Amino acid sequence: MEESRPKAWMSVALRVGLFAFLEIVGLVIFAQVMMPVAGLLATAALATFAAAAVANAITLRIWERGRLADIGMNWSGDSVRNLALGFGGGAGAALVVTLLPVAARVSEFRPDPDNPGNWGSFAFLSLVLLFGAVGEEMLFRGYGFQVLVANLGTFATIVPVGILFGLAHSDNQNSGWMGLSNTVLWGVLLGWAFVRSGDLWLPIGLHYGWNVILPLAGVNLSGFKMGITGYKMHWYVGALWSGGEYGPEASLLTTLIVGGLFVYLWRAPIRKQPAFLLRNLEED
Repeated sequence: MEESRPKAWMSVALRVGLFAFLEIVGLVIFAQVMMPVAGLLATAALATFAAAAVANAITLRIWERGRLADIGMNWSGDSVRNLALGFGGGAGAALVVTLLPVAARVSEFRPDPDNPGNWGSFAFLSLVLLFGAVGEEMLFRGYGFQVLVANLGTFATIVPVGILFGLAHSDNQNSGWMGLSNTVLWGVLLGWAFVRSGDLWLPIGLHYGWNVILPLAGVNLSGFKMGITGYKMHWYVGALWSGGEYGPEASLLTTLIVGGLFVYLWRAPIRKQPAFLLRNLEED
């Protein structure tokens, strides 16, 4: 017998609500534990990863009797391909947004006397950023997102969750309306990347590729100053194109680059492998 509509929507609200509650509680607890021994960036990344893993694992177990892999994290040849395509797109976009201004002579790399550079620190930072990218994708494109996609539809889910993704970064250092707008665009892009592939590996690759390349160029990442290579970007243009203290993510150039990434995802030879959880929900 088909589930009544009010009962079905109550089920959706309970699933998404419990997922959000567990995530928020987890973030508070893990952040309090990690902050005394880790910096702000490391705490934010690792606490997000830990809380998202726990929230996904518990809600999957309660309603689906499933595993964490069921949200699109199973590992296969297609997963490797999608991860590589995502990383290539994200890293390539980051290179364009940093090297194109240098080629156009509106910026240049200069030695940073305040940060002599430490490649050991970059290795650690790369690992932290990886955990951060995986954690944010499990949070914003994981169980709750997939329940909503299956019941509300693609567009009705991607746009609101993209807005939430942007708002989640609104407290970052030097955040402003341009950075917030571009982060919302990124949230919509990453949501569409999940829908295109059916797994989390494509959006994880995009997210991580972008995040790990920007610090190498000596620019701020979402308001965070890394200072790991001994160089920083000096701009000869205003904040509209440079992003100011927030970094290139608050620039008009990033807006254009994200538009290009939508085209890239549309044309890329992505292997479709729908998450087991999403297939089950679509069959209900």
